[in-house]
Amino acid sequence: MRLWCLLLALAAALGLTSPAAAVLPGKCSGRFVNPITEICWSCLFPISVGTFPVWPSGRPDAPNPPLPVCYCPPLQVGVSMGFWEPIRLADVSMKPWCFVNLGGLSLNPGFDIGHKQFAGPSILGGNGQNSGGWHVHWYVYPLIYWLELLTDFACMEEGSIDVAYISEVDPLWQDSELATIINPEAVLFANPLATAACAADCVAATTALPLDPLSWCAGCFGTMYPMNGNIPAQLGHVQGSRLALSRFIYKLHRQMVAEGTMGAKGLCSKYPMPILRKQQYRLQAVNPRPQTSGRYACAPIGASPLMYGAGQMIPIIGEDFGYLVWRKRNCCVL
Repeated sequence: MRLWCLLLALAAALGLTSPAAAVLPGKCSGRFVNPITEICWSCLFPISVGTFPVWPSGRPDAPNPPLPVCYCPPLQVGVSMGFWEPIRLADVSMKPWCFVNLGGLSLNPGFDIGHKQFAGPSILGGNGQNSGGWHVHWYVYPLIYWLELLTDFACMEEGSIDVAYISEVDPLWQDSELATIINPEAVLFANPLATAACAADCVAATTALPLDPLSWCAGCFGTMYPMNGNIPAQLGHVQGSRLALSRFIYKLHRQMVAEGTMGAKGLCSKYPMPILRKQQYRLQAVNPRPQTSGRYACAPIGASPLMYGAGQMIPIIGEDFGYLVWRKRNCCVL
C-alpha cells in the first residue's frame, strides 16, 4: 500500500495526469481509470446458481458445478453460486517503468534494468521489426470490495489497491532461457503440429471459450511459451500486449502466486492451478480507450483482436495499454 501511495503522490506532484494527446513520441502514455464510468459492469454476468443462470448474459460462461447445493467441511451447507469479479489491473507496455494506469507515470529507478528494444521505427529507438519486449505491472484491484458495492458477501475478493508485481525486476521475465526454469515443458510444444493446434483454440476463444486442454495456446494471440514478454513476431500492439498479459497470468499461476477459483474445487476455497485454465479469465481494455459495452468488451484469453481491436492502439500517443482482469468465481454461499 505504501508503494501505491508513493506512486500516486509522484503522479500528482509531477502533473502526469495530462491528456494522452500531449504525450511526445516514445514517452509513457496513459491515464487514471474511472472506476465508475470506465468499467464494463455487464461483465459481472452471468450470475448462476448451480448451472441455472439467475442473471443471464450474452457472453459465454465458464462451466459451473452441476448441483445448486454445496457442502464445505466441517458441517456447512450452502448454495453454489458462480459470478465474475474484477480483481486485478495491469499495465502492459514496451517502455520500462511506464505505469499506464497511474496517469502515464514514468519512473527512473536510477539503474539500467528492464530495458529492451521495442518494435517501431529505429529513429525512435525501436528495432524496426514486428517484435516487442513487453513489461507488465500487476495491481491488486478488488473493485467491488473497494467501492463497497457488496459489504456482506463472503465470497468476494477483499483487500486494498496496491502494486503487487513489477516485471522489470524479475529476471525470469527478461530472459527466455531463464524462463525455462518454470516452463520446461515448452520443448514439447515447440513443433509445427502443436502450433497448428492453436488455430482451434483461436476459433473456440472467439466464438465461445478457449480450450483449456490446449494449455500451451493463447488462441489467436500465439503460444504461451516462453512465459515472458519477448514476442518475436507480433501482429500489432493489441495482439502483442494481450499475449504478454496472458503469459504473465500463466506465469503467476505456475509460480503459485495466482490460484484457481472456478469449478467445484473452488466452492469452498481457492486451490493451486499450476496449469492455467484460460476460461477463468476475461480481459477488458481500460487504456488508452476503455471498452465498456458489447460482447467482446471483456473478451476471453485468445479471442481474435479483429472483434474488438479497432481504435485500441493510437500511434505514438496510445501505444501503452491498461487492462482490467476479470476472474470467474464459484463459491459456496453459506
